[in-house]
Amino acid sequence: MEIIRKTDISYDDFINNHVKTGIPLVFTNATKDWKGMKEFSLEWFKEKFGERVTDFEGTKFSMNEVIDMISKSTPDNPSPYPITFDVPHQLPELLEYIDPIDLNYAKPNWVDSELFQRGHWGYATEIFFGGRGVKFPYVHLDYYHLSAWVTMVVGQKEFTVFPRGQDEFLYPEPGDNYRSKLNIFNPDYEKYPKFKEATPIHFVLNPGETLYIPFGIWHSAHSLTPSISIAFDHLSSENTWDFIKDVYYLKKRMGKVKALFTAFYALYACFMCKIGDAFGIKRQLINERYNPKS
Repeated sequence: MEIIRKTDISYDDFINNHVKTGIPLVFTNATKDWKGMKEFSLEWFKEKFGERVTDFEGTKFSMNEVIDMISKSTPDNPSPYPITFDVPHQLPELLEYIDPIDLNYAKPNWVDSELFQRGHWGYATEIFFGGRGVKFPYVHLDYYHLSAWVTMVVGQKEFTVFPRGQDEFLYPEPGDNYRSKLNIFNPDYEKYPKFKEATPIHFVLNPGETLYIPFGIWHSAHSLTPSISIAFDHLSSENTWDFIKDVYYLKKRMGKVKALFTAFYALYACFMCKIGDAFGIKRQLINERYNPKS
């Protein structure tokens, strides 16, 4: 089984054949309007943001240090991963280089609404830095059943995605149904025999290509080279009910009453967004909200 790649695809084709069906897709030229794609490189990020600092497991790293680490990474001695920067808050100047952030396909995106408070719903627009040989720690589903968009801007990553309906083959962690217990890069078939029935799809994402991962799709990745990718989450009417159920499930640790209140608020926010779409109300996009030039 191979990943589907499309260069010229209409919005309706995307919605009908990928969003509604839950089939992942690689867009080969969705970033054609991003002015940064002609400039992005490891050196460019050092020059623009070298002194910006982010946190990785309690340790602060500057962009300069991050780039140096991923440049020296090897499969035997991989750099820390995933090291990320929150684009709107830590690198707001980057937004003008990745406009339109929705790639003219990830719309409507309800998490752009002020009704959804960033940081509380799993939403983020992040830039990931990885060195050669680094692997995401585990195969996983994205929290809140949000769909994910990943664009490679520097280097290459090999992704692995699993079609929907293969949960039992991936052995979700008890108490955390969003991550797998097994190591898909070196599976123990004696301990996890059902994994033999899984049908992973492996493929390489290259600079300028964008991967759409529908909600409910297990996935993981590892870097083949020093790599930089930009990712954001997507919520619309298609994943509303799964989103609301996840809000309740993930907030139960606060107590059932608070979880119910939060889930009802999520339902209200989704309903208001759907009404807004019906009446053509435009939301302030993330680029407009955080770009210092706007």
